[in-house]
Parts: sequence; structure tokens; C-alpha cells
Amino acid sequence: MVRTDVKNWLSASVDAVRRDPKRGALNVAYDLYLSCWLFGTSRFPLGTNVFSQDWDLLVVLDACRTDVLREVAHEYDFLEPIDTRWSLGSASMEWMTKTFTKKYESDIERTAYVSANPYTTGVFSHRTVPPSNRRIPIAPTNYGSVDVDTFALLDEVFRYGVDDELGVTPPRTMTDRTIAASREGDYDRIVAHYMQPHEPYIDDEVGLGPHVFERLSNGELDRDEAWESYRGTLRVVLDEVELLLENVDADRVAITADHGEAFGELGFYGHTTGFPHPAVRRVPWVETTATDEGTYDPIVDPQTDADDGEFDVGQHLRDLGYL
Repeated sequence: MVRTDVKNWLSASVDAVRRDPKRGALNVAYDLYLSCWLFGTSRFPLGTNVFSQDWDLLVVLDACRTDVLREVAHEYDFLEPIDTRWSLGSASMEWMTKTFTKKYESDIERTAYVSANPYTTGVFSHRTVPPSNRRIPIAPTNYGSVDVDTFALLDEVFRYGVDDELGVTPPRTMTDRTIAASREGDYDRIVAHYMQPHEPYIDDEVGLGPHVFERLSNGELDRDEAWESYRGTLRVVLDEVELLLENVDADRVAITADHGEAFGELGFYGHTTGFPHPAVRRVPWVETTATDEGTYDPIVDPQTDADDGEFDVGQHLRDLGYL
């Protein structure tokens, strides 16, 4: 099924070109490219679906580049060696939509997905497909992704776990919830989707604040400073992954990313749907093991588990720089 609102798109595009010929023309070209990209890859996905790989616990580090992980690998025994895979998407919604599909429904039915990424609501509950923030002339409306009831457990940690000061779900909250799922549940597979090292960066040394890539593209922020904070945030989440691996039992653990991050490659910053550059699409893949040594008891407040209906997913996506 194809959604066609070409007339509205043409009208909006003409207005955009009149207002700003250069930027408007670039947006038109990108919209046309994105239409072709999404239409083609909805039928013939390009990349490795994680469910085709062998793992019991999958740790997803949101927006983690392969090169930055290699820079800190010597600090963590569990990060050697670092292999790579081509991701199915260059943005979280694209990756989720193309990963959790009916082709792997029988696996997903036995999978617990513990997620700090708020796009789970759009993809699995509201059935939104990428991109959520652009009107393009022709795009698929169905990628064959599963719905929210397919999962053995879908723990949307962001609904109750966002730290108001940080503006994001802290990695310790994710560690707590994943350990609890491992010890209390009976799942064949567990996916732990940490929000870090995605911005906002939460390292203690720099503190860059929100909208890092907008400021980088405008020349308001130095790339080296941003990279240092990005790498520092990666260390913060890797410390939590280390704790996680000491407190869950998993013979096969894979550590990867949904996508990477552009730091000026081809003039791009951040990540967007349909961006094929290896900095964003070529993600790390590390295989290790985990043994529950009982060194940590997770803090789990059962009163936070229920969604009270007041959480604004859209606002949280804006806070994270998605919208």
C-alpha cells in the first residue's frame, strides 16, 4: 500500500523554493531521494537484522560509532575484538521498523525488549513509519513490523525513567531494569536499548547542553569538544554495561548500535533516515558472555512500572533532538 499526497507535497515544495531557492531545492531533492530509499528498502532491506545473529542478550548503544568505541576499547576487557555490521537504518525509528518484523515474529514473541528509546511507542503502538517529521511524495505505510503485543515483554523505561535534570533515561536505570528482567522473567532473548551515547551528553567533564549537532553545523561548537563529550558519555554507558554483564546470565552477548552519528561527514551532522554513510550505517558488533555473579541488586520501584498517561513522548523526542 502506498500513500500518495503528491499534490500537497508539490505545493509545499514550490513555496519552499520561492522562499529560499537553494535550501528549498536541496529539500526537494532529499525528499525525492528519501521516497525512493524508503520504498526500496521497505521491500529489500539493506543491512543485517540482529535476529539473524546468535545472541541471548543484545545490548544496543544508541548512536554509537564504531571508531569511537575502538578508541575506548582498551579500557574494557569485554570489548575485544570489535567487528562491524551494516545497520538496517540510519535513525532509530528506521532501525526498529526494519528489525522487529513479522519475519522474526516467533523470535520476538520470546524476546524482552527493555528500551530507553521513545520511538518504541510510535513504531509498535501507533504504527508510525519513518520518517515521522517529513512529508515526502511517496512512501510505504507498512514495513511488516510487529505490534506491541507481540513481545514477551516491552518495557518502555523512558515512560517513567527520564531524569528531569539530564533530560534522558540514565544508563543505571536501564541496567536495573535489564537485570530485573533477566532474573525475574523467562525469556529466550533480551534486548537492552540504552539511550547513550546519543545526545544529550551526560559525561561529567564537559556538559555541552542540548542540540549539539545543530550548534556544530552552525559553527557555534568545536568538533573536538563535542567528540570528547560524546566519547565521555560512551564511557558512562560502558561502565553500566560492565555492571550488567556481571549480573545477568547469558552465554552469548552481542553489543551493537542501532546507528552511528555523523560529525561533519559530507557536511552532515547527527543522523537522519536514509543516510548511507558508513559513519552512520556501519555499526560495531562485539560478542562476549555474561555471568550473574550477584554483585549488584537492582533498584526497581514497582510503582513506576505503570504508565499514568501523562508522559509526553513527542516532547521527549524533541528534547532528544529528533523532532
